[in-house]
Amino acid sequence: MSGTRQLSSFTVDDGLFGLDVEHVQEVIRTPRITPVPLAPPAVLGLANLRGQVVTVVDLRARLGLEPRPEPGAVTVMVRHDGEVVGLVADAPGDVLEVSADQQDPAPEALTGPPADLISGTCRLPDRLLLVLDIEQAVRVTAPA
Repeated sequence: MSGTRQLSSFTVDDGLFGLDVEHVQEVIRTPRITPVPLAPPAVLGLANLRGQVVTVVDLRARLGLEPRPEPGAVTVMVRHDGEVVGLVADAPGDVLEVSADQQDPAPEALTGPPADLISGTCRLPDRLLLVLDIEQAVRVTAPA
């Protein structure tokens, strides 16, 4: 990996995750979510974002973690392929600037549901940040 990049960070369970800032539209308090019958398990439902209906995805489910009794505290609204999708996280973080020497590819030994979601890691002074692959994070159906 090369170059400096800015990542919008947030926590899910005990993990620190990030997405490239160009994909993040905004981070908001989790809105009212309307469940959708027969939706995939990771889809919490639909929300109204200032007149725009957006799909809301549970990152805990996408990462194979136990569900929370209530949705996470924040929703990271991301833009991908011309659509806005909400990714529910437990808590917001900061925008972090990471240099090329802090970035590594995803470990090859990573298995299970997170393996496809993690595109790389960033070594921070006090912890490790996992970089989400935006395309995989917003995918709500099983790959064909």
